[in-house]
Amino acid sequence: MNTQSGRTGQETARGHWRAYGGLDLHPILLHAMEAFNEQGYHGTSVREIAARVGVTVPALYYHYANKQALLATLLETSMKDVLDRCRAAAEEAGEEPLPRFCAMVESIVLYMAHRKGLAFLDTEIRSLEPDNRARYIALRDYLEHMLLDTVRTGVSEGAFTTPIPADAVRAVLIMCQGVANWYRADGPLSAEEVARRHVLLCLGTVGARA
Repeated sequence: MNTQSGRTGQETARGHWRAYGGLDLHPILLHAMEAFNEQGYHGTSVREIAARVGVTVPALYYHYANKQALLATLLETSMKDVLDRCRAAAEEAGEEPLPRFCAMVESIVLYMAHRKGLAFLDTEIRSLEPDNRARYIALRDYLEHMLLDTVRTGVSEGAFTTPIPADAVRAVLIMCQGVANWYRADGPLSAEEVARRHVLLCLGTVGARA
């Protein structure tokens, strides 16, 4: 039995993409996420996750078939959430490329800051089995194409000047996703300020006209 986990923020995203509450994951997923982040996927056993949750190994297997299912569910939950938020941000911003691009970047950075525990698991993509990796990469590619379509439209309309839109978008995503590696909620910058600064950096990357 694979317990549904899509509560992590997708419902919030439909209401307002900037809103974040507590991380609402099934306890097994929550403890698996923490263990994977602390020790790595290969350094964590199912028995240890079960002990953290306070259940038996057979009880854990009732909900998730194996450790791979836990990682795949966490990664897909994370990517679907950021996609939902990015789509909501784009729809709210409208069709004009400049505000649309800014809103999408802001939504991604806010996600990386507020959901860094999930977002950081992207480093474990190498641990996914081929079918799971293919599904995850398809979701990640969709996010990239959302941004790329906006940047290409902006170039054609004169809002952006980059001669290399695909490379610019990859650089934008690397910058945004990197926030999960270093952001601290108790640090000197709020998530909102980090997002604001990254919007400025990303506008420079795509050659936004002043």
